Amino acid sequence: MPLTIDEIRRVPKVLLHDHLDGGLRPETILELAREIGYEQLPSADAAGLAAWFGAGAQHGNLERYLEAFQHTVGVMQSREALIRVAAECAEDLAADGVVYAEVRFAPELHTERGLSLDEVVEAVLEGFRRGSAGRGITVRSLLTAMRAAARSLEIAELAVRHRDAGVVGFDIAGAEAGNRPSRHLDAFQYVARENFHITIHAGEGFGLPSIWEALQWCGAERLGHGVRIIDDIEVPDYGEGHPLLGRLASYVRDRRIPLEMCPTSNVQTGAVGSIQQHPIGLLREMLFRVTVNTDNRLMSGVSLSSEFHALSEAFGYGWPDVQWLTINAMKSAFAPFDERLHIINTVIKPGYASVAGRPDDLAAASAGLPRG
Repeated sequence: MPLTIDEIRRVPKVLLHDHLDGGLRPETILELAREIGYEQLPSADAAGLAAWFGAGAQHGNLERYLEAFQHTVGVMQSREALIRVAAECAEDLAADGVVYAEVRFAPELHTERGLSLDEVVEAVLEGFRRGSAGRGITVRSLLTAMRAAARSLEIAELAVRHRDAGVVGFDIAGAEAGNRPSRHLDAFQYVARENFHITIHAGEGFGLPSIWEALQWCGAERLGHGVRIIDDIEVPDYGEGHPLLGRLASYVRDRRIPLEMCPTSNVQTGAVGSIQQHPIGLLREMLFRVTVNTDNRLMSGVSLSSEFHALSEAFGYGWPDVQWLTINAMKSAFAPFDERLHIINTVIKPGYASVAGRPDDLAAASAGLPRG
């Protein structure tokens, strides 16, 4: 039997790919809109607004999927709004059993009403501190530059400037097609020189060239989504042999490059056809460093628990699989090594030991070995 969402919610989980402006509570959007006189919302009640966002995510197109962010970003233009949204994000993740999260946002999108980039970051970090206090969750930030804009070096410098206050890395996001990551090479080189961390949205709306460039030109340590790595794996007909990895797929697996996969979002943006067809099933079997993430909880109508539940239904995942994927994520976090190890040994492993069945299954999961 698949694990239930309630069961999954009770175990510790780790989230590496979640957008702050993609996870607002509908009620909060309505209240913030009223406060600033924002009159462009497509619905005046919370249920209708949630339904509108959900419907907008069903087009199977990344560009259409991204259109909804004009409304969430539109109400996130003051210090008070940013603090509230960030605090509620931490509260909601903690309620879902997340013990460590890296939540990303693009500071350049929140300056329309006069905030400076530094003021935006400071407000979000303050919100995360307030929302996580006493809730058993650590929330860190990734600063995202927009691929189609020209402020990436400025955002990279901003990320490094706030690295000791809760920012743990730098990212670029937005439509991949026509916006190659190497356009922002100066930003990535700056981050590398500062011994800081890089994750890049790649291999979602565009294929292998985007992944290759993110890794080999821009120095990405993790890949945001990365689902199109499956294009470099030759999968034989059932029972006809083993999958054959191309050079890039072999490199990704051999180097243990984490893949920040967001199953429901990947279906909604057209990157894959269905959860059952998602490459995460094969990639987990082949022991790639896959992780499970939400991307945009509001737009996709998901939580991290619901994403694991969907995978449990699609692939028969049990506790060993969920633990293995969770440890993958914690190993891949941009937190310092000693912090990652502490959370794995004192929070994650004890949390799964309390719910799992056979000890040998958990031992295999911890080692990253295939079961049975």
